[in-house]
Amino acid sequence: MRRREFEMTDAEALEFLEGQTLVHMAAVTAEGKPLFRTLHPILEGGWLWFHSAPAGEKVSILGQPAVFSCEESVATVPSYFFDADRACPATTYYRSVQVEGVITELKDGPQKARVLQAMMSHFQPEGGHVPIEADHALYRAAVKGILIAGVPLTSLAGKAKLAQNRNPAQKKSLLENLWKRGAPGDVKAIELIRSANLDTDVPSFLEIENGFRLFCQMPVRFVDQAVALLKDTYWNDQFTHQQLRAAHLNATAWVGVVDTEGHVIATARALSDGGKYAWVWDVVVAEPYRRHGLGQRMMTLLMQHPSIRHVQRVCLGTRDAQSLYRRVGFVERASLPRRPYVATEMVRELPCGHGTDTARY
Repeated sequence: MRRREFEMTDAEALEFLEGQTLVHMAAVTAEGKPLFRTLHPILEGGWLWFHSAPAGEKVSILGQPAVFSCEESVATVPSYFFDADRACPATTYYRSVQVEGVITELKDGPQKARVLQAMMSHFQPEGGHVPIEADHALYRAAVKGILIAGVPLTSLAGKAKLAQNRNPAQKKSLLENLWKRGAPGDVKAIELIRSANLDTDVPSFLEIENGFRLFCQMPVRFVDQAVALLKDTYWNDQFTHQQLRAAHLNATAWVGVVDTEGHVIATARALSDGGKYAWVWDVVVAEPYRRHGLGQRMMTLLMQHPSIRHVQRVCLGTRDAQSLYRRVGFVERASLPRRPYVATEMVRELPCGHGTDTARY
C-alpha cells in the first residue's frame, strides 16, 4: 500500500470483512475471459468461501487467481473544508478490504456442510431450518452437488482513508465542519475519523471534562451497557432487554458518555421525522455521576444532532427531571399556546414481548 497511514491492521480488516453481506470478485477464466461477479460470501476456518451451481462460469475460474473486494463510503468532503480557494483538497473518505488468492474447490462433504451451515447462520440467524449436515437425508444430495470454492485469508489487505494524513488542526476543523453540515452519514463519519486519529483534539461540540469521552453516535458495542444502565428506570419496567436493545439500535440519534475505563455512564436517544417532531427517550446518568452537569452536557449535544436541530418541536416525558430539561430549553406543554383545534391522544399498545419472535419473519 502506497500510503501506510491508511493501512488497517489484520484484525480491523477482518472485522470489516465479516460485517459485509456483499463482496465483489474479479478473476480471469482459464480461457482468458475476464469475470466480475457480486457474491454473498462467508468466512469460515480462515477462508473466504462462496457457493455456486456445479456448472457455469464460476467453474471456469477454479485454480485461477482472483481478487475479492468490499468497500464502504464514509464521507464525501468538499474542498472548502480545507481550503477556501483551491479545488484540489476535495476528497472521499472510505474503508475497503481486498483478499487475493487462487480459487480452490472444497470437496470434503462434512466441511462443505459446515460452510453452508455457517452461511445460513450468517444470513438467516433466526434459524427456521433443520441444521445442515452432510449425511442428513434433507441435504445429502444438495451438499454433494453444490460447488463450494474460496481463497485463504493469507493475503488480506485493508485500507481506511479517514484523514490520517491531515494535521491535528485540520482534523479538528474537519470534524467541526462535518457536524455543522450534518448530511446523512456525517455523524457516523465523525466517530470513525475520531477512532482512526487518536491524536486529534476534541472538537468543541464533543468537549467534556474528567477524561470522559462524549459520543455523537454511540458505537454498537456499547448497546448492552446502555440497556443495563436503564434496567431499573421507572419508565422501562414493562420492556425486555431485547426490546430496549432494538430501541437503541434503531434510534435516529443515540448519544452517550463513556468513562476512562470504557464503561457507559450516560446515554440518551431520540426519534425524529426530520421536520415536524422529535421525541427524546431513555435519558439516564449512572448514579455516581449525577448532579455534575453530565446530563445537561449530553442533552445539549442531542439537541444539536443533525436529525434533531431543525425540527419544530421536540417532546419528552418526565416525572422528576423537569429542572434538567428546562436548562436545555424545554417547557411544560401546558405553558404553550393552545392549538386551534382539539385533539384526543390515542395509543395502540401491545402486550410486552409481542412480536419479538422473528423465527419465520
